[in-house]
Amino acid sequence: MEEIKPDRTINIKGLTCPYTFVKSKLAIEDMEVGEVLEIILDSEEASRNVPKSMEDHGQKVLKVEKVSDTDWVILVRKEKD
Repeated sequence: MEEIKPDRTINIKGLTCPYTFVKSKLAIEDMEVGEVLEIILDSEEASRNVPKSMEDHGQKVLKVEKVSDTDWVILVRKEKD
């Protein structure tokens, strides 16, 4: 599988829900349809809630990966405005 190159990255480590989703939503709203947002976070709760919320808002979650003991990377492709 080819690696997906994000068009934009946000680091929201240290934030908790609902701020993690709010920051992610604001970031993806500024992007064009088809672009990919990389979200770096360090909350296990947010690693579940942000992808679910993104899909609930019509975006496509491409990957949720735990990359260390504390951090997750989430890739989301903007599907609609």
